[in-house]
Amino acid sequence: MKLKGGRAASGLSGFANGSVLTLAAVIIAVFIAAPVLSVFSNVFVGGTGDTWAHLSDTVLGDFVFNTVVLCLGVGLGVASIGITTAWLTTMLDFPGRRFYEWALVLPMAMPAYVMAYAYTDFLQFVGPVQSGLRAFFGWRAGDYWFPDVRTVGGAVTMFMFVLYPYCYILVRTAFLERAGGMLEAGRSLGLGPWGCFLHVSLPLARPAVVAGTALALMETLADFGTVSYFGVQTFTTGIYRAWFSLGDRIAAAQLAAALLTFVVLVLSLEFASRGRARFNNTSRQQGAPARRRLPLGLGLLASFACFMPLLLGFLLPAALLLHMAFVEGDAQFGPRFVHLARNSFVLAALTSVIAVVLAVLLAYAARLARSSLPAAMNRIVGLGYAVPGSVIAVGVLIPVTRLDTWLVQVWQASFGVNPGLILSGGIAALIYAYLARFLAVALNAVESSLGKITVSMDDASRSLGCGKWETLRRVHVPILRGSLLSAALLVFVDVMKELPATLVIRPFNFDTLATQAHTLAADERLAEASTAALIIVAVGLLPMFVISRQILKGGRRRD
Repeated sequence: MKLKGGRAASGLSGFANGSVLTLAAVIIAVFIAAPVLSVFSNVFVGGTGDTWAHLSDTVLGDFVFNTVVLCLGVGLGVASIGITTAWLTTMLDFPGRRFYEWALVLPMAMPAYVMAYAYTDFLQFVGPVQSGLRAFFGWRAGDYWFPDVRTVGGAVTMFMFVLYPYCYILVRTAFLERAGGMLEAGRSLGLGPWGCFLHVSLPLARPAVVAGTALALMETLADFGTVSYFGVQTFTTGIYRAWFSLGDRIAAAQLAAALLTFVVLVLSLEFASRGRARFNNTSRQQGAPARRRLPLGLGLLASFACFMPLLLGFLLPAALLLHMAFVEGDAQFGPRFVHLARNSFVLAALTSVIAVVLAVLLAYAARLARSSLPAAMNRIVGLGYAVPGSVIAVGVLIPVTRLDTWLVQVWQASFGVNPGLILSGGIAALIYAYLARFLAVALNAVESSLGKITVSMDDASRSLGCGKWETLRRVHVPILRGSLLSAALLVFVDVMKELPATLVIRPFNFDTLATQAHTLAADERLAEASTAALIIVAVGLLPMFVISRQILKGGRRRD
């Protein structure tokens, strides 16, 4: 009888724990989705006729045109570079191939707006390139034509060389995982190297190409620093202008909703591109065939093809930043810089810790739940990463400022003292925006690792008298320690680089390394912006080293 009572109590406890976790998952999902819902709730709000008339008469057409041009140019460029470098490093052997396998991911550490600052200084009229040309040929101003980097084409180039690693990593993985037997079958049917690439490998890697390109396009749509610095009118610059210059938060929200439709369109195209096609590996011969050794001439050409994206996307801009910081000098370096670094690191650390804790709760709730509700909530949370930071910022500020106003009124009525802006006056609203944007990064890392732990370990833990929370603490968390650290690192780096949300939501007289670099670069004080930009790049290199290690391990297994 005692045993039965114990089992009943255990069952009630398990139900309660599961109910609490499910409720927590729903609350977190609503909390994270609230900014996007806030944006859409203002789409049909009236009172912005004058603002919309002004925007439509001046820049709205430019917003749409430039956004479409950016998407087309970046999509084609990222796919071309990613496919080419992935094929060369996977299927061929040439001088420097092992180095390029991991080094080609390094441009991901270089934010596009930082790269824009470096190339502007390098290519401007008084920069070293044009000055060298004038000195060598004896030209004067007006004697020659030189392309202006601060254009739509220049922005496409910046995004293309920074974002191609998204496509490179996914496509290279697809090439490695495709069966070598399929290529052998293609050769037996008379296909040459190019025929096998075009008719076998590339079609099989199509989902990876589309997925990598979609990720790059979402980063392009979310960018503010590059297009703002280059003077390219897009929806992100329009949101900032409507909020701060025109003082119309409803118009800003409606522009944010328009930008979000572009994101939804990109995701829809990525989903539709799959159709009903299947890309299963039906060959018994696993892995790609042995790499074909190229002759010296072709090998050097392949090495050059891999070196140029790495040079233009990372090595050259990093060298330019180092030159500006150590040769030209950064007058901002000192106590002010330490204060900015502290702000950035505190924000990134707090957000990463909270994000990992919430991700563990969400993933564990989906693991224990008998219904699909927590899993559905996790999918809602996962959409946050696809939403641009400017959209998140507007979606956070509208409800938070209203809540702040209500809190001030209640506090004054109760205590007769004005407490000031409680939420938007500090960093709470900023951390909320970061969580809405980057919680998906931590959740994906935790979910994938938690899914690899067999359910039998949970059963064994419960048979030893451990409850669900104790199982999480004593079994799952120790196993997940590496994944939790990786998730925290990824969120930390994303927060350090985030610019549009920080510019919009940051409290008065509160700056970070990202906002400082943007402000100084906008004032053409590029040398003073170089140190902050270098720190952002250095922090961004940390996850790149982790990815590079994984690529090297895969290369060793392949070799």
